[in-house]
Amino acid sequence: MSGDLEEVYRAYIDALNGRRLDDLDQFVHALVVYNDRTISRQQYAEMIAEDVRRIPDLHFTVDLLVTGDDVVACRLWFDCTPEHEFAGIAPTGRRVTFAEHVFYRFRDGRIERVWSLIDTDAVRDQARNDH
Repeated sequence: MSGDLEEVYRAYIDALNGRRLDDLDQFVHALVVYNDRTISRQQYAEMIAEDVRRIPDLHFTVDLLVTGDDVVACRLWFDCTPEHEFAGIAPTGRRVTFAEHVFYRFRDGRIERVWSLIDTDAVRDQARNDH
């Protein structure tokens, strides 16, 4: 199942990068627990859409991926230029690079739980300093 889970996860990332948020029903249950808060799939899609609005060139790059029976652990890498405030950080026009460490629990081949930690300190440091 782990190989299949990797394929499903990579297809999910492709949907995000293709801005095909209407396809999330293929990958995410109707209700999903995101960082211990239960939200609807629509709210989950709106959260991603808002990130894309704030950072139009947002691209999800799988940097490290580990799968288990029903769990995916991933280090996503971002190299982008925020155009609007993101995670409480005002845009400066500078490109920033940062990681998101995210764990997913799947049930019946779709995401039912997400734990996400974004390295906002890296974004803040790069927005503040010349690199």
